Amino acid sequence: VQLQASGGGLVQAGDSLRLSCAVSGRTFSRSVVAWFRQAPGTEREFVAGIWWSGGGTSYAESVQGRFTIHRDSGGNTVNLQMNNVRSEDTANYYCAADLAARFMTTNARAYTSWGQGTLVTVSS
Repeated sequence: VQLQASGGGLVQAGDSLRLSCAVSGRTFSRSVVAWFRQAPGTEREFVAGIWWSGGGTSYAESVQGRFTIHRDSGGNTVNLQMNNVRSEDTANYYCAADLAARFMTTNARAYTSWGQGTLVTVSS
């Protein structure tokens, strides 16, 4: 499976931004697509994830209530709607897929397919 992330940019605190992850290739009913982010000098951290089949979601506590992950109606794009962004949301954002998930994990090592990063910069 191939993933391509897009939508990053420079925004001000309090603004909204939508990231998109185009998914191509074979997926499986037990696939999870997730967004991670990594700021300079920090480890890659889980932001949000969605089951490819069924649509169940999970969020990091730091973005709960501000970010929404959803799969578009056409089925092959996973979007991350970011509302009320904060300076601490500044990072490179990556989408990733776990193709044989037994459960949704926040551990980046479980995700075997990764897209390139898209940079989000939030100015205060």
